[in-house]
Amino acid sequence: MSIETGKRVLAIEAKAIEELIGRIDRRFAEAVDILHVSKGRVVVTGMGKSGLIGKKISATFASTGTPSFFLHPAEGIHGDIGMVMREDAVLMISNSGETGEIIALLPTFKRMNLRLICLTGKPLSTLAKNSDVVLDVSVKEEACPMNLVPTASTTVALAMGDALAVALFEKRGFKEEDFALFHPGGTIGRRLLLTVGEMMHTGSDIPVVDEESNMKDVICVITSKKLGVTTVVDKDKRLAGIITDGDLRRLLERDTGMGMDILKLRAKEVMTRNPKVLHKGALAVSAVQIMETHSITSLVILDNDRTVSGIIHLHDLLKKGIV
Repeated sequence: MSIETGKRVLAIEAKAIEELIGRIDRRFAEAVDILHVSKGRVVVTGMGKSGLIGKKISATFASTGTPSFFLHPAEGIHGDIGMVMREDAVLMISNSGETGEIIALLPTFKRMNLRLICLTGKPLSTLAKNSDVVLDVSVKEEACPMNLVPTASTTVALAMGDALAVALFEKRGFKEEDFALFHPGGTIGRRLLLTVGEMMHTGSDIPVVDEESNMKDVICVITSKKLGVTTVVDKDKRLAGIITDGDLRRLLERDTGMGMDILKLRAKEVMTRNPKVLHKGALAVSAVQIMETHSITSLVILDNDRTVSGIIHLHDLLKKGIV
């Protein structure tokens, strides 16, 4: 029975959202225009369950480049309305359109000459009649079997709020880089902001040998630097190639007939020429993509003249949460 109930609830709410599509018309476009040209913030207000939806909508606006805050209507009529400024726009959420605390805010909003948008299930309500734009978020039925508990109606209001937010940030030309600026502490922000230059091993931490180094020296450098790789540079200190732990294992597995003479080989005879590299201004997420594509765990970071600037390992990216 629980399974059937769950399916029924989702079906009702999915149908309610689908019916919203036909209501995206000139009124929706006008609402987006009002929010776009506003020189202030988007003030979102709603009571009870609508208030909870309003908080999420306001957070979505703020995280996508539109300054916004949530005004609790009950607190608003007791002084918090003082946070509202004359250049703000207001988004009001009330399924009935008759929520007393929101209606009580209307005279002040009107005196301040604010542009008012409402999401309501009653297009002929008091709230609707006093709004500049009315967005119909009515539903035929709630998912609650008693048709009382706000379920489908709050889902629809949230979906309409998301539609407004997305249309608004597209109209603003909001980009991934802008999104990262508003989410510097999250995984998305790290992926879009951190460069390899901020994470790479530099200076004495870079494993490096020259082309003429013997394999004993190569093994010592790879072991001491603990990155499983060493860079190989030419006489001008420019990158000539790399040698990895895997290269050493494959070298030992080959039937060369040389025995311990392997240790006398020069780095230039073993190294992989033209390895995958990045410049230090590249995003860390680019390093992840290259490593995944080519099944490697390290990348050499170069300056413009092909001198080695640093090296980055998959573990560095894991620690920063890029992967």
